[in-house]
Amino acid sequence: MTILLTLTVLALIAIAIWQITKIFQLSQPKKVNTQVADDDDNRWNGQLMFAFLIFIYAITLFSFLKWGDVLLPDASSEHGLEYDNLMWISFAIIFFTQTITQALLHYFAYKYRGEKGKKALFYADNDRLEAIWTIIPVIALAGLILYGLYTWTDIMTVEENDDALVVELYAQQFNWKARYAGEDGVLGDSNVRFLLDFDGKNLVGIDATDPNGFDDVVVQELHLPAGREVIFKMRSQDVLHSAYMPHFKAQMNCVPGMITEFAFVPTVTTEEMRQTEDIKAKVNKINAIRRENSLALVAKGEEPLEPYIFDYLLLCNKICGASHYNMQMKIIVETPEEFEKWITNQQTFAEVIQ
Repeated sequence: MTILLTLTVLALIAIAIWQITKIFQLSQPKKVNTQVADDDDNRWNGQLMFAFLIFIYAITLFSFLKWGDVLLPDASSEHGLEYDNLMWISFAIIFFTQTITQALLHYFAYKYRGEKGKKALFYADNDRLEAIWTIIPVIALAGLILYGLYTWTDIMTVEENDDALVVELYAQQFNWKARYAGEDGVLGDSNVRFLLDFDGKNLVGIDATDPNGFDDVVVQELHLPAGREVIFKMRSQDVLHSAYMPHFKAQMNCVPGMITEFAFVPTVTTEEMRQTEDIKAKVNKINAIRRENSLALVAKGEEPLEPYIFDYLLLCNKICGASHYNMQMKIIVETPEEFEKWITNQQTFAEVIQ
């Protein structure tokens, strides 16, 4: 009943405002509509253009101040620093150019608005001006493109390395599995045809006739050693997925029927990241919200939310189906000693199928 009364009152207020507006319009002297802009129209348009310039600058500054912390996080990989440098240099050039060009565009629209008796000056051509606005963008864009290509080549080049850890990321709707190469450093052959072998224990379809696969380790929680290069081989069982690890500035599509690869060196362990001031502040902010929501849940007789603890995550960055949002796997970066202790406690493929 309260909602109905509220809606009725709002509807009556809207009708009253509409009627008052009509009365105000009728009381004004009528203006002949000639479909031709006069000085008043031009002045209003010029002022609106100038006001919009102020608005876009204000909303840009507000967005950076309010939501600047939701940009990509600090890099936890060696190549991430190169990636961040490229991104911030691109941002600086783009915002510098946008600031100048938009200021000139909107200011001139206001300054040179149409006025009675004012005649526009016609320029047939100006070689110097055209050279300036052509050469400067060419130099800036060429510099960005060359720097980007250099960074891309440096990041995407995966070289053979006997000391590297070889890990396969296996994507399927809607979960991830990780397969570690054993002591031989080679992943065994695999195919989706073998998934049902050994009563469903063959989780990623390893070929049991390939000896290289006997010492492979399949897990559903990704552990990585800090300071050691990790070469990822990526496969998909069904549709197009994308392996996205935001803190490591890494993303690669997982394509059915082919193997894609990417490599990086983790630099910050999970425990070290949890102790950073930035992560502590974000965790505290999230837990404050979770506590408020938990009070509401407890009032309804439901279980409260567990406190949030920071973890690196592997996410799917392609919309791959109804449960795409749930396709993630925890990543634990640890010291080399902790990693060796963990990996030696995992079962190999040969042990699983016994």
